[in-house]
Amino acid sequence: MLSSSQARYRTGLILLVFIVVSSAIWAIYPYSVAVPAKPSGFAAVSGDPASDAVKTFNELAQYFIDYPLSDSEFGELGSRVKILTDWIQTSEALAGGISPNDFASLNRYIQEAALALFPFIENPSRPDGRNAPLKQLRESYIPKSKGIVIATGKGTFRYACHLISNLRDVLHSTLPIQVAYAGEDDLPLAYREAIVSMGANIETLDITSVLNDTTLDFKIEDGGWAVKPFALLACKFEQAILLDADAVFLQKPEVIFEDHEGYQQTGTLLFHDRLLWQGAFKDRHQWWEKEMEHHAIGETLSKSKVYMEGYAEEGDSGVVAFDKGRLPVLMGLLHICWQNTLAVRQKFTYRLGYGDKESWWFGLALSGVPYTMEGHYGSILGEIDTGKSNTVCSFTIAHVDEKEKLLWYNGSLLKNKALNKLEFLLPSHWMMDGTWEKGAQKSDISCMRDGTVREADESAKKVVELSVENAKKIDKNFKDLIEI
Repeated sequence: MLSSSQARYRTGLILLVFIVVSSAIWAIYPYSVAVPAKPSGFAAVSGDPASDAVKTFNELAQYFIDYPLSDSEFGELGSRVKILTDWIQTSEALAGGISPNDFASLNRYIQEAALALFPFIENPSRPDGRNAPLKQLRESYIPKSKGIVIATGKGTFRYACHLISNLRDVLHSTLPIQVAYAGEDDLPLAYREAIVSMGANIETLDITSVLNDTTLDFKIEDGGWAVKPFALLACKFEQAILLDADAVFLQKPEVIFEDHEGYQQTGTLLFHDRLLWQGAFKDRHQWWEKEMEHHAIGETLSKSKVYMEGYAEEGDSGVVAFDKGRLPVLMGLLHICWQNTLAVRQKFTYRLGYGDKESWWFGLALSGVPYTMEGHYGSILGEIDTGKSNTVCSFTIAHVDEKEKLLWYNGSLLKNKALNKLEFLLPSHWMMDGTWEKGAQKSDISCMRDGTVREADESAKKVVELSVENAKKIDKNFKDLIEI
C-alpha cells in the first residue's frame, strides 16, 4: 500500500498525464496531429490522440484498482473524484468524434474506475450490475424530475407520517415523494403500506435493492444517519430534496427549486447548524485541515465561521437539496456516500463529527464542487424564556430562506421528542443570529439570546397548528404501528 504522500504524488502525476492527453485532444479535435510525449512510466504516445486517451484512461482505471485507498484518505479520494469527473466530461465531449470502439473502451474504463472507488454503486438487482454501474445509476434518474426523498425506518415512522401530512395536507406540496429504507427489517410491509396510503405520488424505495450494501451495514446503531446520503443517491429524482423524518416545513419545499438563487447557481443547498463552542473539538479541525491541505478552499468554505474561526459544527443535514443531473454534484455525492460507509464512518466520519452532518459540505469541498449554504447559522423557533424577554428557547433548530423568512425546522412537531412523546410545540417567537446557549445533553433545552426577538408570523403559526391537528389524527389511525 502506498503512503498518503506517495499516493498524492502518484495521483498528481497521473492527473498531469491526463491533462496532457486530454488537452491535446481538445486542441486538435476533430483533426489528428502529434501529441506531446508523456512522462516516463506510461505507455508511449502513438500520435493518435484517441488511442493515447484510451491507453491513458486504461492506466488510470487500473491504478485506481491496483492502489485502493485506505479508510483515512478523504483528501486523496477528493483528488481521484476530480480526475474521474474530468475524465467523464472529456469522454462525453468526444462522443461521435472518435471511433465506436475507442468510445466504448473509454466508457468501460470509466465504469471500472468508478466501481473501484465506490463499490456500493453496483446494482444487485441487475445481472450486469458490475459492467456499467455509474452509467446505470445516472440513467435511473428521470430527466428533469424533481421530488422529495425521506429516509425512515420503524423508529422514525411516526415522524415521517407527520412530515408527509405537513407537506401534502397542510402546505399542499405536489412534489412526488419517495420514502427510503434499508431492507425489510428496517421498514416492514405494514409500515410501507401505511405510508403509501397517505396520498398520491407517494412510494417507497428499498435502497439495498439499488445499491450494494456489503460495505454499508445500516442495521447497526448509527445506520439511520448513514442511510441518508445513499437515499439521495438512489432515489429516482434528478433533482431531489432529502428530508429527515422529523423535519417540519413552514413553506412549500418547491420554493427551494423555484426561488432559491443559490441552489439554482450551484445545484446544491445545505443548511447551517447552531453556532456553538468556539475552540472546542480541536482534533476535528486538525483533521479537516489535514485532508483539505491539497485542495482549494472555495468561496463558501472561506465564509464558514466553523472552518475559519473554530466553531464546532457546520451543517444541519435535516434538509439537503441536490441536482444530480449536474455531474460534479453527483460525483461529490459519491464522496459523501463513501464517508458514510461502515468502516469509514466508524473510524473517522462519526468519531470526529456527529453523524453524517459534516460529511456533506466536506465531501463537496474535497471534490472541488461549488456548493451553497444557508446565509445564516441555525436560528431558533420556540417560546420566550420566562423572565428573560430577550431570550427564545426550544429544542428545535430553525432555518430561513434567502429572504430571511422561516422555511423549516428540525426536531419534529413535538416539544421534545426525547422526553415526552405526547406534548406538541406551538411556537410563538423566533430569533436569528443571536448567541446560543446549549447544554451537553439532548434533554437540555437550548436558548438564543442577544438577537432580535421576532414573533412568528400568522402563516407559520397556522401551518404548525394544522400540522399538529393532523399529527394527532395520524397517531390514532396508525396506533397499531406507532409506539408512544
